[in-house]
Amino acid sequence: MTYRIGQGIDIHRFDAGRPLVLCGVHLDAGPGLAGHSDADVVLHAVTDAILGAIGAGDIGEHFPPSDPRWKDAASRAFVDRALELAREQGFAIANCDVTILGERPRLAPYKTALQTALAAILGVDRNRVGLKATTAERMGWIGRGEGLAALAIVLLEAISTEGGARG
Repeated sequence: MTYRIGQGIDIHRFDAGRPLVLCGVHLDAGPGLAGHSDADVVLHAVTDAILGAIGAGDIGEHFPPSDPRWKDAASRAFVDRALELAREQGFAIANCDVTILGERPRLAPYKTALQTALAAILGVDRNRVGLKATTAERMGWIGRGEGLAALAIVLLEAISTEGGARG
């Protein structure tokens, strides 16, 4: 196969006692998210999307919350490991698209920084990363402002023998 597609979703409730981290960026924009690691909902969804694309299970199998090594860990480590597993199978990121769902905080002022940070983590040009934010129109737990969710899709491309992705 030349291409593989994976999708991931992650959800975390807010925790006022923690910093808000999205795409590896610490935002001074409101409460953080509850979780065993840094609870970066975007990087967790991206990790699951990469793992799914290569048939390697999910984030909980590789980084179980019961393991103290991952307590307050930076989620970048999860993405890095998923990318390593993809490379071992002969794949690299072609592109990634993420949607963040939440009523708060307002993410428009941070979108460029988040997109740039995610592209750097994935090792691709910024124009290969889509990043959007939307609300739930005040419906359900997201609409009540109880937390954030992220949806991610990745396209992996077979790596050519010259070391770069084909196409």
